[in-house]
Amino acid sequence: MTARHPDDAPVIGLDLGGTKIAAALVAAGGAVLARHSLPTPATAGAEAVLDALADAARAVWAPGVTAIGVAAAGVIDPGTGTVTSATDTIRGWVGTALAAGLAARAGLPVACDNDVRAAAATELPGPHGDGPGITMIYAAVGTGVGGAVAVDGRMLHGAAGIAGHLGHLPSPEAGRLPCTCGATGHLEAIAAGPAITAHYTRMSGTPADRLETVAARAAGGEPHATAAIVLGAEAAGRALGGLANTLGADRVVVGGGVPRIGALYLDALHTAFTAELMPPLRKLRPVPPRGGPDAAVLGAAALTRTLPLHHPASTTGAPR
Repeated sequence: MTARHPDDAPVIGLDLGGTKIAAALVAAGGAVLARHSLPTPATAGAEAVLDALADAARAVWAPGVTAIGVAAAGVIDPGTGTVTSATDTIRGWVGTALAAGLAARAGLPVACDNDVRAAAATELPGPHGDGPGITMIYAAVGTGVGGAVAVDGRMLHGAAGIAGHLGHLPSPEAGRLPCTCGATGHLEAIAAGPAITAHYTRMSGTPADRLETVAARAAGGEPHATAAIVLGAEAAGRALGGLANTLGADRVVVGGGVPRIGALYLDALHTAFTAELMPPLRKLRPVPPRGGPDAAVLGAAALTRTLPLHHPASTTGAPR
């Protein structure tokens, strides 16, 4: 492990999700020069996923590339380059030596972090998400509830890389509902997309296959669908408002698939958020992410310049 990557070389950014790996060749100035994607072999185990990451890097590699940044699902400790906690979305992912495993396969230095935190860093001012002065809360509400926190322009990692995992805040709205982490009563258990869908089914007795189905029923005036969406939004809004008070946030960003439901969700979240704010923060409002579809790979690429690099035993200069 060594210091950070020089600022004048192109790098590879990899975004690892449960279903897809996105790769990009990123110039020093942030321009995306090449893209590639392939399915994540999530059920085949960690070694297969590391192989796929190396394949994705190989697909966009070009002469002059000297580092890879990985934005990955799970709790990632950038210092050790390991996955310290994860759901079973990727089989056997917990404990994986992500940085060392990919560096050995690719023959290039690797920096890694959680995917939400990497994308959140692109919301900060500065060329590599290292802007001074901003205290920011970033929430990604989708299949789970992920998040990131930056204080005075510095992204927090915390012990074992766990800082910012907002879905595991206690939530009164969740009651004793089981959470994906094994505990009960956490925000993710009532505010994530599958959780809203499950709550609708509990209230209505009518199955729904996915959140979009619930949203369509709410748009048609179905009261249980409306109530499930509003409750999830209110739970997220209250949690974020409390955090804004705690941290003295300058900026609160809410992204992910769930907010795409639209006004029903966003209005409920904003109302609940505002009701929690102390007087000095009363003008603060959640905003959508500024980054487009390349935010995760750009954030991944920037990790090579903001986090420690983990080197292979021997560096060849190109993915093997």
